[in-house]
Amino acid sequence: MFALDLHTHTRFFHGRQRLGDRFDPMGVRALAAVARWRGLDALALTNHDYYTPFVAADPVLLPGIEISTSGGHLLVVGPDPPRRTVPGELSPTEAVELAHDRDCAAIMAHPFRNSDLRKVDAPFDAVELNGKHLERRTRVERIASRRDLPLVGGSDAHFPFEVGRAHTVVDAPEPTAAAVVDAIRDGRVSVRTAPTRLDRALAPLYDVVHRGKGH
Repeated sequence: MFALDLHTHTRFFHGRQRLGDRFDPMGVRALAAVARWRGLDALALTNHDYYTPFVAADPVLLPGIEISTSGGHLLVVGPDPPRRTVPGELSPTEAVELAHDRDCAAIMAHPFRNSDLRKVDAPFDAVELNGKHLERRTRVERIASRRDLPLVGGSDAHFPFEVGRAHTVVDAPEPTAAAVVDAIRDGRVSVRTAPTRLDRALAPLYDVVHRGKGH
């Protein structure tokens, strides 16, 4: 069994496109430090519409990307995610097909926040319980149950202290990208939540912030 966070962002202030990718190395080190403190074995790096490879052993860094589809955000985690996508260019179904073509899992991200993916008939591999919206767990579980899909957890961390507040335990022989994808598709996953006092204090602000950003 391995504990991993399937939804993290390494570039702080990610909405400011002019900043480019320059925060990534610092972000990775900070995220990794908190992940070790929280006892996580792996992190998926899922920046918005780009993937930059990084190598680390503790915790393992899994390749990923958060694709901004025309209907909402899709987490793509696996051995070979696309390096870059254009926001809004791909439909949800096209993004799922792209993920599968590259041997990656396609995960419906935060289905009740600025997203219509829950209404789309596409072959998703899992549904995410997002760490910013733990109070929506019952609703998210209902979506997963109706579609007969596994539920996974991701913190959606944009700052290091957020890592691990929702994460996934996978029954896999090793925490590699390929093994994690297989475990997700086989349903050998379960969700864990570990919100801190700070997470609980910030929870009421997240909806306001994301309404303003549009994602």
